[in-house]
Amino acid sequence: MLNKLSRLLAEAGISLTDHQKNQLVAYVDMLHKWNKAYNLTSVRDPNEMLVRHILDSVVVAPHLQGERFIDVGTGPGLPGIPLAIVMPQAQFTLLDSLGKRVRFLRQVQHELKLDNVTSVQSRVEEFPAEPPFDGVISRAFASLTDMVSWCQHLPGEQGRFYALKGLVPEDEIAQLPEQFTLEETVKLRVPQLDGERHLVIIKPTKI
Repeated sequence: MLNKLSRLLAEAGISLTDHQKNQLVAYVDMLHKWNKAYNLTSVRDPNEMLVRHILDSVVVAPHLQGERFIDVGTGPGLPGIPLAIVMPQAQFTLLDSLGKRVRFLRQVQHELKLDNVTSVQSRVEEFPAEPPFDGVISRAFASLTDMVSWCQHLPGEQGRFYALKGLVPEDEIAQLPEQFTLEETVKLRVPQLDGERHLVIIKPTKI
């Protein structure tokens, strides 16, 4: 697993310490183990998890600006846990409404000694952003309009929304409410992954 991860990271041009690689592999092991009882992800094969969950998450890191991030609808911690491992200087709040997922996240935090992660069980609309976040991240969470509408109280003045998508969601971008502007669409390169991946970066506009 470690060798495969190292090859994938090299292919993606990402350099990590041995400690970070070990943490990522340990996270996949936990995901695989807990998945049997908790049904956390439809991906069953740990090798496939390396590509579809780990690499798919960490390729976003170079595009994130700031130090405080919230991963909304994080599920089993994607992309929040892999990002927290590769960005130890940043703080990540992982938000999910389902208790069993948050229990899993807290166990991951404990076992991997992730001091920069806070797991919270809450609906996103009810979660107070004090202080506001530099980035609101979501992966397969909702449409862009739903994301910015439900999460508009979370980013600070210079904050951004980061939505991980497959194909560029042209229709969703066109339907964004007027107080939000598309800043950039980044094509992500994920080695050995079928299909396209894009990061849609949106900024709140002061009206």
